[in-house]
Amino acid sequence: MNVYQKRAIFRRRNESNVYRMFFWIVLILGGIWLIRSVQQGEIKPLFQPTPTPTRFAESYALEGDAQFTAGQLEAAITAYREAVRVEPGNAETWAKLARIQTYSTALLVTDPERRVRLAEALESINQAATLAPDDSLVRAIRSFVLDWNANPTLVDDRQVQAYLTEANQEAVRALQLDSSNTLALAFFAEILVDQQRWTQADQYIIQALERDPTLMDVHRVHAYVLESLGQYTLAIEAYDQAIAITPNLTFLHLRAGANYRRLAFDSPNEEVQRQLYEKSLEYFAQCARINEQIGVEDPVPYLSIAKTYSQMGEFFIAARNVQKALEFQPDNADVYGQLGVIYFKSRNYEGSIPALKCAVRGCTAQESCDGRGGCGANDTPANVTGLDLSPNTVVYYYTYGSVLAALSRPKQNYCPEAMDVLGEVRDAYGSDQDIAGIVAAGEEICRSLADGDVPGPNASLEATPTPGLLMLETPTP
Repeated sequence: MNVYQKRAIFRRRNESNVYRMFFWIVLILGGIWLIRSVQQGEIKPLFQPTPTPTRFAESYALEGDAQFTAGQLEAAITAYREAVRVEPGNAETWAKLARIQTYSTALLVTDPERRVRLAEALESINQAATLAPDDSLVRAIRSFVLDWNANPTLVDDRQVQAYLTEANQEAVRALQLDSSNTLALAFFAEILVDQQRWTQADQYIIQALERDPTLMDVHRVHAYVLESLGQYTLAIEAYDQAIAITPNLTFLHLRAGANYRRLAFDSPNEEVQRQLYEKSLEYFAQCARINEQIGVEDPVPYLSIAKTYSQMGEFFIAARNVQKALEFQPDNADVYGQLGVIYFKSRNYEGSIPALKCAVRGCTAQESCDGRGGCGANDTPANVTGLDLSPNTVVYYYTYGSVLAALSRPKQNYCPEAMDVLGEVRDAYGSDQDIAGIVAAGEEICRSLADGDVPGPNASLEATPTPGLLMLETPTP
């Protein structure tokens, strides 16, 4: 009897399935690829925070406008630089950056700082002009930038005239492109003042005021025109109108205060003079308060306060304000020069030498403390680089040389340094009779000392004229 094996009716045989194996291989390979992609950063894990969205250029420009109105010009420049980085082809943004860069020079202390910033402004507006050569606003702002670059304390006379000629052409072109451009009218008036065409300047600024009296620039230029005509009281009123529009722009307060100081200087009445000086101080003190509120460490208001007190004959408080300015900029050679001249005027001749040395020759960190009369809790010792001889610094040079010569004695002879300094001044400004007289007096003292004669106490210092460039004014073209 044949017995057959039973068939597996209810169980399937164990056999491999090609499609199932292929599926599992693909799944494993996909997992390996996913893990490697996550590790390499090609795929981001789930539930991570989304990246910060990119800001538009307009957003940065609006921030820059707000910072400018708030008086934070450096922050405004930073915002506009970001705007042109995001949208480098926007001519209007480049032009507005150039305008703020130019205005910011009114708050810089030294010539090199102003020169660099004005060059940056010119570069910005040239970029705008390349992008939009027929834009009236761009041409108007370019005329403004060129005009402020035509500063005779920063460039030679030939370059001044070249800048003014080009600025005039740009203003005319802006008005040809758009005769209703109020900024072009205002800036053209400013250029005409600098070209000593006062009647035309007055006509153009009146037109600008009639068209749009809401612009700060228009009232500022109006004040500038009035200043040039010697109408200081009216100029103050114009500055006040500009301040009402942009109350945190401290350079407007500085100019108004400087006009009050000029009125005080010209007043023959001592009581009226003091009242005008006090009004001047109010404007400068307001600048310091604004800067404190917005967190700006600016030495210029304190330097303006110091100049006012110096003209009032109150040298101690004048020196204290310059020392306050040095807390903000301990390496600023120009401020040391101003402090040295105040010491000189107060007849603290010995004390003026370290300060003037820092200004003219530079000084070490320790010497900088000596230059400011000692470092206090808020003072930072700093290495100081001396200033080049220029129309704005010659006062520091000839005062330094005169003091060194006058205080020289056989056992403490400063004459070698004095002769070097006075020689530099003579070579550069020997054609100026006043400066030549100061230099000659100092050199005569040193020659006498070399011949064996001992100069009297403070020889030549009483005859040295009061320096005409004693303190920094807020710069305008």
